[in-house]
Amino acid sequence: MLLGIGFGLLAINTGIIKFTNDWIAPFGDIFIRLLKLIAIPLILVSLIKGISDIKDTASLSRMGLRTVLLYIVTTVIAISIGLAAAYTIKPGNFFPEDKQEMLFEKYSQQVEDSEAAVKDSEDDSPIQFLVEIVPENIFMSTTNNTMMLQVIFFAILFGSAIIVLPRSKTEPVRNFFDSLNDIVLKIIEIIMNFAPIGVFALIVSVIVDVAGDNPADSASLFGSLALYGLTVVLGLLAMILLIYPLFATGIGKVRYLKFIKGVFPAQLLAFRTSSSAATLPVTKKCVEENLDVEDEVSSFVLPIGATINMDGTSLYQAVAAVFIAQVFGIDLTFVDMLTIILTATLASIGSAAVPGTGMIMLIIVLSSVNIPAEGLALIFAVDRPLYMMRTSVNVTGDSVISVIINRFLRKRKS
Repeated sequence: MLLGIGFGLLAINTGIIKFTNDWIAPFGDIFIRLLKLIAIPLILVSLIKGISDIKDTASLSRMGLRTVLLYIVTTVIAISIGLAAAYTIKPGNFFPEDKQEMLFEKYSQQVEDSEAAVKDSEDDSPIQFLVEIVPENIFMSTTNNTMMLQVIFFAILFGSAIIVLPRSKTEPVRNFFDSLNDIVLKIIEIIMNFAPIGVFALIVSVIVDVAGDNPADSASLFGSLALYGLTVVLGLLAMILLIYPLFATGIGKVRYLKFIKGVFPAQLLAFRTSSSAATLPVTKKCVEENLDVEDEVSSFVLPIGATINMDGTSLYQAVAAVFIAQVFGIDLTFVDMLTIILTATLASIGSAAVPGTGMIMLIIVLSSVNIPAEGLALIFAVDRPLYMMRTSVNVTGDSVISVIINRFLRKRKS
């Protein structure tokens, strides 16, 4: 990371941006592709193995219900913290008017693309997301990383069937998935050997992309958006340093420093990849080796969390919605704030655990309280670094819930 930062700054100041984009950035893309390559096999295999290791469907239903409820609770807390931070700091009140028109012009196409994605689903039923969870063709679902929930649905159905049937009839299948899980984990180990090169290339690419062709203009623009970014960062830090450790120590009975140190490698990788799904292999390794979470729990809780738990993203959406409203001079009522909490929570369920979904989710939130979607252009310039940070929060949330579920499981066994 440090070498990447240094080389990125060198590329900007020596004019070798094209060389960097042509010959260094592709290695970062290769690393991301490798991580995405293994994401669906890992989720499918680890979930089926994890569920089949559970003794009965009653235990599975209890674990599943607790997992989903805890994810919803932390999401609501994250959104509330985002709203509180935005209303306390009021970043939108300091946004210069002369920058608005420039941002509207610069990011108009990205806004239109995000709006189009939302309009495609406007005529859908309010519970269309439930329909989308059930795959028509599981083989088609496994070819698209945006269909994680469909893969999870099939894995839970498949694993549940294994539990219900007599063990004598399912032993060959259990052994197959045990072996397949070992193979997937070995592939992950091989991919992670490439991590230093991939991370170097990713950091260089991010720095060059953020600076653009005119670093001076970028610095000026980021200066005007600094307060908004600071508001988001403070909210994210509150989740990582306060809320999650409280859950981990108070309910999961894991020491504060042990939890912080244990999830740090996963946080770093999430920061670099901006994808909960791509980070899943490292998150699983961290909670099992550093936080003593059993494979039975991590194989079930983490894949679900990578798909439905978007605490960092939801917090950012709350701050962004209030920020855009403040820039446009729109006063949000208490009912509007409750609407933001509800909409952001529902929008986070079923969102793909890959980069790029945050803006589409944000348009849904903005529309729910009648904030102009054009306001997205105001925040695109700093979205990338903030996206990296909020993904780190997402995987931390996945980790803390796995710690809590693991404790519940141990108490039941004892």
